[in-house]
Amino acid sequence: MADPWRKFVERLFADHRRRLQGFFYRRLRTKSEASDLAQEVFLRMLGVRDPGAIRDPEVYLYTIASNLEKEHAILDRRIASAVDIDGEGVDLPPGDAPEFGEALDKERRNASVREAIAQLSPKCRATVLMQYDYGMSYQEIAARLGISTNMVKKYHSQAITHCRRWLDPQR
Repeated sequence: MADPWRKFVERLFADHRRRLQGFFYRRLRTKSEASDLAQEVFLRMLGVRDPGAIRDPEVYLYTIASNLEKEHAILDRRIASAVDIDGEGVDLPPGDAPEFGEALDKERRNASVREAIAQLSPKCRATVLMQYDYGMSYQEIAARLGISTNMVKKYHSQAITHCRRWLDPQR
């Protein structure tokens, strides 16, 4: 029964993908996360052990989406409360910011970077801090946040771009 179920879920995905992405986008305001979560819904549908127990697959699909959105919100709140953006060690990697040579200038730059990081979305901010403060790899961050490695890379790129613009508005 696994093969017919897989084909059914693929057809369901084709029919509902855009609506699910819209469902998530309206709540998260991030297209990439909406797309990732929509795919997660279908992965969970494929993982159903007893497809015969599902009376209405569409209702079940949106129940999974609703639960996933709630899980995502809880995770975001946990991450936002667990990450200390005012902690020591928030700094850009070597070569990404000008070297000033004096402790006062470095402290000012660090304060400015902390301010820029504080403006990022919770997940974007968490990926940066997990990498630079805790030395976590992209794979470790992805596992911890429940997102793909590609999303970690995108968040990291967004954060670096934002910090560079914040530090040098002429760019």
